[in-house]
Amino acid sequence: MRRATGHLRGLLLDWLLVPDAPLPPLRMTDVQRSVADELDRIAPLIDELGRRFRDAGHELALVGGPVRDAMLGRQHNDLDFATSARPEQTERLVAGWAEAVWDVGRAFGTIGCRKGEWQVEITTYRSESYDPTSRKPDVDFGDSLAGDLGRRDFTVNAMAVMVPDRRFEDPYGGVVDLAHRLLRTPGRPEDSFSDDPLRMMRAARFAAQLGFSVDPAVVAAMTAMADRIEIISAERVRDELVKLVCAPFPRLGLTLLVETGLADRVLPELPALALERDEHHRHKDVYEHTLIVLDQAIELEGRLPGGGPDFVSRFAALMHDVGKPRTRKFLGDGTVTFHHHDVVGAKMTRKRMKALRFSNDETDAVCQLVEQHLRFHGYGSGEWTDSAVRRYVRDAGDQLERLHVLTRADCTTRNRRKAERLRRTYDELEERIAKLSEEEELASMRPDLDGNQIMAALEIGPGREVGEAYKFLLDLRMDRGPLGEDAAREALLEWWAARSGTSRASG
Repeated sequence: MRRATGHLRGLLLDWLLVPDAPLPPLRMTDVQRSVADELDRIAPLIDELGRRFRDAGHELALVGGPVRDAMLGRQHNDLDFATSARPEQTERLVAGWAEAVWDVGRAFGTIGCRKGEWQVEITTYRSESYDPTSRKPDVDFGDSLAGDLGRRDFTVNAMAVMVPDRRFEDPYGGVVDLAHRLLRTPGRPEDSFSDDPLRMMRAARFAAQLGFSVDPAVVAAMTAMADRIEIISAERVRDELVKLVCAPFPRLGLTLLVETGLADRVLPELPALALERDEHHRHKDVYEHTLIVLDQAIELEGRLPGGGPDFVSRFAALMHDVGKPRTRKFLGDGTVTFHHHDVVGAKMTRKRMKALRFSNDETDAVCQLVEQHLRFHGYGSGEWTDSAVRRYVRDAGDQLERLHVLTRADCTTRNRRKAERLRRTYDELEERIAKLSEEEELASMRPDLDGNQIMAALEIGPGREVGEAYKFLLDLRMDRGPLGEDAAREALLEWWAARSGTSRASG
């Protein structure tokens, strides 16, 4: 691969139109303009910072994602730099210039700082490798920008702009790969993945984030070396998985994980679905159905209060049917059932998320959605009582909006009439929820009496009986709606008397 170097203005188009380079599908005039515009936008920072390092005898280069994304027309206020300066020298050079400085990445050669709206990380040229049995890289400082770029994950992330003179450096042909929307490693992918196996996950993540294809040699190396991912910590795998799922094109990344065998190591529940047939969607297996549900959940994220990307709703869509392989049963008439796959799937999801070190809050939210994703199908054609609607809302709790999204996304039938009927039925359920919520404040549903009022009415102190009485009143509230304090107290006393009588009789 030829090396590209020179001033950015007027460089990129000439480089890409050399005779031995295929005509790229991207308009390079647009790429050129995007880079120039972005460099002009961040000039107040990069020019001044570059002069500081140059005057002290050090090199400084804008590297990685900011350079790549500048070519794609994306702006960054988080900027990454590489330098020939050692961390202690960098720290001295930014002192007094930056408004805040931190060194939590010093062990990896990184000094961070903030200057106005810019968040900056400056890292000493590095050369790092993995011990075959280690989860953490051994970090050695390098002495050249080319060497530093050569140890990066993909060529599109191995481009740099020297500052303050804005000289473009691309020793591994990243700009051509960017033009062809291709992920390729600077050197042999086997060497790259041996050094850092997490880069295999990053290949899937960048495919999902950028919509890029992956070089066949990279795919082959991922397939051959998939078991190497097992030395990487669960936390690092989790972080890559979250970024992948929240990317614009998660299907691309997930498909790559499955096809290379990486998913068998990090999310085995997903490829297992490809072996199953879904009784409601005979035209596709459960794996394909799951990816469609994920796509449709993403399209519905605008319904959520925070919009998207929303990891919880997306991951719930991905995991909602993972219980089917374990619950599949064939009946005598040739049909197949997956009874209780919602409950089994929730347990499997909890186990997987725990293994990946997700937070308890995220785990609880996803598992709740998986367990409840079939509840709507008991609604039929709208026969639910107000009591049933109240229970639906209560059980969904703060996940109600996400449950709306998952339930709607789970309709993947090609039968347009059936799909329209399901949509109308769920519209009706949401309308009923909205009406009851307006009348009864369902989101903050409580019994008509609180704990203190219960103890006063029953003349008892704190204890298990208060909790049982509270549950009785809450169930009563679900069944009959708001009663008012007097009616609720009368019902409570009747319940208490009957309960006491039953206790004496059994005694």
